[in-house]
Amino acid sequence: MDVNLVLRSTRVITPEGTRPASIAVSGGTIAAVLPYEAEVPAGARLEDVGDDVVLPGLVDTHVHVNDPGRTEWEGFWTATRAAAAGGITTLLDMPLNSLPPTTTVENLRVKQEVARAKAHVDVGFWGGALPDNVKDLRPLHDAGVFGFKCFLSPSGVEEFPELDQERLATSLAEISGFDGLMIVHAEDPHHLAAAPQRPGGAYADFLASRPRDAENTAIENLINQARRLDARVHVLHLSSSDALPVLAAAKAEGVKITVESCPHFLTLTAEEIPDGATEFKCCPPIREAVNQDALWQGLADGTIDCIVSDHSPSTADLKTPDFASAWGGISSLQLGLPAIWTEARRRGFDLTDVVRWMSEGPARLAGLTRKGAIEAGRDADFAVLAPEATFTVDPADLQHRNRITAYAGKTLHGVVTSTWLRGERIADNGTLAEPSGRLLERNN
Repeated sequence: MDVNLVLRSTRVITPEGTRPASIAVSGGTIAAVLPYEAEVPAGARLEDVGDDVVLPGLVDTHVHVNDPGRTEWEGFWTATRAAAAGGITTLLDMPLNSLPPTTTVENLRVKQEVARAKAHVDVGFWGGALPDNVKDLRPLHDAGVFGFKCFLSPSGVEEFPELDQERLATSLAEISGFDGLMIVHAEDPHHLAAAPQRPGGAYADFLASRPRDAENTAIENLINQARRLDARVHVLHLSSSDALPVLAAAKAEGVKITVESCPHFLTLTAEEIPDGATEFKCCPPIREAVNQDALWQGLADGTIDCIVSDHSPSTADLKTPDFASAWGGISSLQLGLPAIWTEARRRGFDLTDVVRWMSEGPARLAGLTRKGAIEAGRDADFAVLAPEATFTVDPADLQHRNRITAYAGKTLHGVVTSTWLRGERIADNGTLAEPSGRLLERNN
């Protein structure tokens, strides 16, 4: 082995558990996970991080980078810096809210060209499924997108219209023909239309406008479509715990369905949101504490497969005090790991659980076989965490473009001391290196 780096810690999280180890890196790849006291090969550099925990780099498969077209909202430079600072080494960009959206091969190439020189972490792309682009789905798949996102209710931007049930079936039939993956924003438009719509700053009114039934019905319909067409589907940002039993039953039956949730649903509650605090607005919404408890149970029993950010930023002026009109999205790329770790440790989980949810699970979802674990043959992507350390969230310390966050002022456990991409340190106690991320394609 031509080993150039050995990363050593008393706590390394591997598929076999947490143990003292020395990770040998060769050419950006993990060559071996060696005993802690293993001799450092001649010519290799030793980096000993002491008792800090070495995790596989996190994989975030739900990020709205908005670049190009809405780069005043976010961009590849700032989003990937935030990711690196938060221990994320791979992200997948959603097909909206950029202009153009990733709904044709031509549009994909535009986004790839914009991202190429700005990426501090590895970046891949989802395609989009619209009512009129069925002909573009196979070419996008062949061009390397990781799957296709659709909405079942209005997306909030006019260039990305939703699919009704008939068009969903048409797109699913096309995608299942090449064993592609459809990822779904599952809220039923009829339930949303029937819900009370009261403008103003009261969070309770906004919560009532996005009822659990909208999610539950959309998920039931999606399961029926996936079952009938033998299609692979994934439920995005699960908020309603009421849907967990039907999801668990569908999985047990063999329906090809996976599920994600997000840090804000798992760490924030409706009861704590002040009126007018639209930094907490997202769709579907943050629900009650009892709902959150059930989501954690869904993580524990495996009904929920992974945790990803749904980082969906905007400019400050779009976060008006009116919940009905404010932009819906929460920015948490840099804070997802400490937010989840803070709540997980309180609930009796450990960092191996966090790795399963935030690295291994998203990597498996996307088919990223070189990511998601510390073992020989994988990319040498690491997040180094001081899990007992705490910090108070100051928006001024965040790397994403518009420093609005629902976590402002919260004290969190877990400080990311460094992040490593293919054996190179890309973040070091808040200092970011020059961009070295690569553009990823499916099965590449």
